[in-house]
Amino acid sequence: MKIKLFEFSPLVVNTYVLSDETGECVVIDPACLHPDEKEMLFSYIVSNNLRVKHLLNTHLHFDHILGNNFVASQFGVKPEAHAADEPLLKDIPNQLKMFGIYAPNLSVPPIGKYLKENDIVSFGNQELHVFHIPGHSPGSIIFYHKATHSAFVGDVLFNGSIGRTDFAEGNYNQLIEGIKNKLFVLPDETIVYPGHGPATTIGNEKKYNPFVGSES
Repeated sequence: MKIKLFEFSPLVVNTYVLSDETGECVVIDPACLHPDEKEMLFSYIVSNNLRVKHLLNTHLHFDHILGNNFVASQFGVKPEAHAADEPLLKDIPNQLKMFGIYAPNLSVPPIGKYLKENDIVSFGNQELHVFHIPGHSPGSIIFYHKATHSAFVGDVLFNGSIGRTDFAEGNYNQLIEGIKNKLFVLPDETIVYPGHGPATTIGNEKKYNPFVGSES
């Protein structure tokens, strides 16, 4: 499986395009806001002759869905996310205002398919297993690719940190419990691809993460 990383928007969100030899792909958390960012994502997909099978959202905070409408309209797919985050879509204008992001014409399509714990997202010859780990948001989910031990975790876990829990509906204890019981049981060599910042590994975070690691 090939993993392409883009960093989009003033909040530097990690957008991932996963593809394989069949030419099918998924887009995780499209955060492209400006025209040049949209063109960058579009050109990569088209120039590599990729067919977008799924538009996946780890959660529905505004910064992770800035490009949802663009991807949905360009490639004929609908956003897929956890139902518990759906109320966040009504609060997008307030979220933008809170972070000083000017996007007056931002259009956010509704969830097209609900994902839940133990679902499997298939594309090409690949399978992504869905884990529901609330705490950063009620519907935060991660996508685990068992064949390569790769986990796309959104804002659940970072390199040396964890997702914020001071937003509305955040829950610190719930997040910590989910990380320990669902992520930290994965193999230590599992690569963690977060929603912001550099990748890390489960083993590294188990040992050194100041919030959930053994040395915390």
